[in-house]
Amino acid sequence: MPGKRILVIDDEVNLCTIIQACLENLGGWETLTALSGKEGLAIAQTQTFDTILLDVMMPDLDGLTLLGELQNNSATQAIPVILFTAKVQSSDLAQFTKLGVAGVIAKPFDPLTLANRVASTLGW
Repeated sequence: MPGKRILVIDDEVNLCTIIQACLENLGGWETLTALSGKEGLAIAQTQTFDTILLDVMMPDLDGLTLLGELQNNSATQAIPVILFTAKVQSSDLAQFTKLGVAGVIAKPFDPLTLANRVASTLGW
């Protein structure tokens, strides 16, 4: 499904590199990365994306606060967001569902299946 643009927001640089490589090489999608919530918000507000993969736990602006910022901004509120998180207890998943995310991908994840998981989550 080429032609899609994805923004990955995660404070772990090595993880961003792996995610970007997987999505570009296996999915054929253009992928940009941001290493902080603030950087990711600035990029999301000035460019067009088909989805955002968002880490939940980040030091400067956590993923759930950033999700709220994206949902309250007319320029970004329609972008589907998939959360990346190690918090996968059923109570956490129920909370994420109520927040209106497109999906949740648990960390750690299998890099070889990541593109397929993103595509199936978004119906691509």
